[in-house]
Amino acid sequence: MQLERKIEILTELGEFFKHSLSPEKSSGLKQANIELKAKAFSEAMGIAFHSNAWFTKESVRSAVSAWAKSLEYDKVSKWLSVYDFNNSDKTVGLIMAGNIPLVGLHDLLCVLISGHRVKAKLSSKDNVLMTQIVAALQLIAPELEEKIELNVQMKGLDYLIATGSDNSARYFDYYFKDVTRIIRKNRTSVAIIQGDEKEEELSLLADDIFGHFGLGCRNVTKVYVPQGYDLDLLFKAFFRYQDIANHNKYGNNYDYNKAVYLLNKIDLIENGFLLLKEDENIHSPVGVLFYEYYNSLEELSLKLNLIKDQIQCKVASIEGKEFVPFGKAQSPELWDYADGVDTIKFLSS
Repeated sequence: MQLERKIEILTELGEFFKHSLSPEKSSGLKQANIELKAKAFSEAMGIAFHSNAWFTKESVRSAVSAWAKSLEYDKVSKWLSVYDFNNSDKTVGLIMAGNIPLVGLHDLLCVLISGHRVKAKLSSKDNVLMTQIVAALQLIAPELEEKIELNVQMKGLDYLIATGSDNSARYFDYYFKDVTRIIRKNRTSVAIIQGDEKEEELSLLADDIFGHFGLGCRNVTKVYVPQGYDLDLLFKAFFRYQDIANHNKYGNNYDYNKAVYLLNKIDLIENGFLLLKEDENIHSPVGVLFYEYYNSLEELSLKLNLIKDQIQCKVASIEGKEFVPFGKAQSPELWDYADGVDTIKFLSS
């Protein structure tokens, strides 16, 4: 498959997403049957929560919108033009996560664009949307129809990309010990507050914390604040998310964690929809945001370097490739690879 064809396929998928979100505003689809599939996908977006209560209409639309923006011609061209594809036609196994909508799509596209065949084990939490997208891809690019197998046995693999928990990672490493593999474990994201942020910046940080209910590895679950920082500034900036407590599963998690902490006489700061707990850990449960004071950025940098294998993103208004601006944690570019491992280079190795 030539480079221009790869770019064309991904750009058309982006148009498919745009049409699914706003049919009246999209005119980029080239085939009537793909328009029908986009309509079916749009309907699936509205009912995905029946199989996963975390997948609200807003959460799903947010994920699809992010993909629609990513799969524009200029961005796709920039992403793919740096690679020398060998199109070696290997078999790649994908074991996908389902913690947030479409979280496994990037791996799927990397495999297909690299010219390989894929055996994908969809997460039961995100099989409705992913199945629809695979069907759309096969309409957009009929040459991919024989390249994709869903929910089949992971046999005869040349490569494996598996995403899961620390426990499942140990199983994957053992079971697929003879396969060239990427095994992703638990990761989360942290934010660094310097103390001079504007209210608008802290409001954007709220998106990084509450987007997809905080379930993604790019969600911020821990904030580092300078000594003496007024935590009320955070609550003020986060207030627009107060309705999140009305979501049944989020509300239950919030109430449960609050009860456990209070029973153990642990000091908390809370506002009815978020618990702030001072804690050295970075993985906080749903409904809880850990915070920790620091003395200097230099000291904090050394501390974070010791746990870098647990961190997906560092969110801050600090210049540098290692930092993500406030509000952008859940909007990665196509070249922002999970765990910092270039998937396409891995598949070409």
